[in-house]
Amino acid sequence: MIQELTELKKKYNAVLSDLSDPDITSDPQKIKRLAKERSDLEPIIKKYDEYLKITHDLRESESILSDPESEKDLIRLAEEEILNLHSQKEKVEKELRLLLLPKDPNDDKNVILEIRAGAGGDEASLFAQDLFRMYSRFAEKKRWKLEVMNSSLSPIRGIKEIIINIRGNGAYSQLKYESGVHRVQRVPQTEASGRIHTSTVTVAVLPEADDVDIQIDPKDLKIEAFSASGPGGQSVNRNYTAIRITHKPSNIVVSCQDEKSQHRNKDRALKILRSRLLDVAQRKQQEAIAHNRKSQVGTGERSEKIRTYNFPQSRVTDHRANMTLHKLENVLDGELSEFIQSLTNLQQTHLMEMRTQTES
Repeated sequence: MIQELTELKKKYNAVLSDLSDPDITSDPQKIKRLAKERSDLEPIIKKYDEYLKITHDLRESESILSDPESEKDLIRLAEEEILNLHSQKEKVEKELRLLLLPKDPNDDKNVILEIRAGAGGDEASLFAQDLFRMYSRFAEKKRWKLEVMNSSLSPIRGIKEIIINIRGNGAYSQLKYESGVHRVQRVPQTEASGRIHTSTVTVAVLPEADDVDIQIDPKDLKIEAFSASGPGGQSVNRNYTAIRITHKPSNIVVSCQDEKSQHRNKDRALKILRSRLLDVAQRKQQEAIAHNRKSQVGTGERSEKIRTYNFPQSRVTDHRANMTLHKLENVLDGELSEFIQSLTNLQQTHLMEMRTQTES
């Protein structure tokens, strides 16, 4: 670990040197890349400097004990200081090991979040509406920006499908664990007999792809314009403002109709398409190292049931973290931090175990 930290400190100093080089400061792209490197390395280097100071102080205190001319009072103080410094050193070493864990390259990205009603008909669409509100409230608490990119409502004003763009610092790092099947158990508003039904909603969380992440050849696209439709399929616009884009090589189809401008709908559809193509590329890459996926939090597959919302008992259970909270209303009001922190800790524990096995 110390050797790795020493190399990172050399790299950090080299980045600082480059940032002050007049030849480099004239290149905005290089400056942006170097500034990101500095930002990524800074927390590790600061913690490493703290570690070096503790080890230096520890050596000084231990030298007092080994000096035959040291006075008894000074030795007693040194012994107390050594106990305290060993405790600090242990804590900082643990923090450094966490900081050195491999970082998901998508963690700092914005998010394309897709919510779709699954099994359960109208009740599933109503629960999809609840989940949309939950993520909206969570984004609001984080002071993130949220934009609806496309939506399709059910006849009873539930949500068949909604695609939203969430922009904010670390949005993907917080929301990536939400991908999967969310199950609800409750008496539906449409059920007169009072029986509890089980319905499902599928959530997909995609990192928003930049132009540099995914290059799309215009020749691979089939772009069609059509009139927007409302609940039940009726036409709500005589003009052909809605856009459908088909990516021929992958056969992925994206439609956008919420904007009144055809150009705006096309921009949104391309943004969604780019993120879906990035997701496909990353899934293929992950399949190539499937043995590592077994030790991650869940599989991230959208077919995986990740959480159950039980209304009669006001209970929410996350099946990956084996964690249950008896505060359903709070969770649906956007209080997801406890689940996210628990899943983050679980992932870090797995990565730490993998790192320890590699080092040994």
